[in-house]
Amino acid sequence: MKYILKYCFSLFLLGTTLGSFAQENDANTDPKTMRYAKPYGLRLGVDLNRLAKNLYEEKYKGFAVTGDYRINTNLYVAAELGMEDKYNQTDPLTYTTSGEFIKLGIDYNVYKNWLDMNNMIYVGGRLAYSTFKQNLESYTIRDTNHYFESITFPGQEFKGLNATWVEFVAGVKAEVLNNLYLGFSAQLNFLVSDTKIDNFENLYIPGYNKKYSGNVGVGFNYTISYLIPLYKK
Repeated sequence: MKYILKYCFSLFLLGTTLGSFAQENDANTDPKTMRYAKPYGLRLGVDLNRLAKNLYEEKYKGFAVTGDYRINTNLYVAAELGMEDKYNQTDPLTYTTSGEFIKLGIDYNVYKNWLDMNNMIYVGGRLAYSTFKQNLESYTIRDTNHYFESITFPGQEFKGLNATWVEFVAGVKAEVLNNLYLGFSAQLNFLVSDTKIDNFENLYIPGYNKKYSGNVGVGFNYTISYLIPLYKK
């Protein structure tokens, strides 16, 4: 009887210990009780598309830097700053546009990351502003009846121009190495206002790109960026 009591007590003690361990282990693996600290900080990058155009597009100079700062789990404050100097040749105009631009807005991440991932599939908006000048180098007047020869006139320079537009953005950012991201985004632009020029139109605006009918513009960029982690939350 004595040995039976000792045996039963030992089994009880072992069962209690294993039960406590199992409950503790379940508590640690329960998704409702797990927490993962996400990095918050400043992410800075460059526009690879504009850098590449310096190499393959004749008479083009341009660059842009991008940045965002995380406010909460899904919301980011975003900005872009850059310059462009672009030569344009169309029939019957030849002109150069050069200037700077800035964009400020927000991005919202619609992608639900796994435990330790920080990728983004996002939508957002920007308010953008550009200051620039247009150099109309030459323009040609053509005779549609072919009675007179076409006449090419020298142009003129228009300084102190500006434009404001609203930009809708959709894109992705994927973490390829620790804190290093590759991204792609597409933009749809709606011109709010621009400086009017006599006998000429702002056909291209730095940061806005080519202006189509209805004051609509489109654009895209490829970015590489690095997150400077400041804290975790």
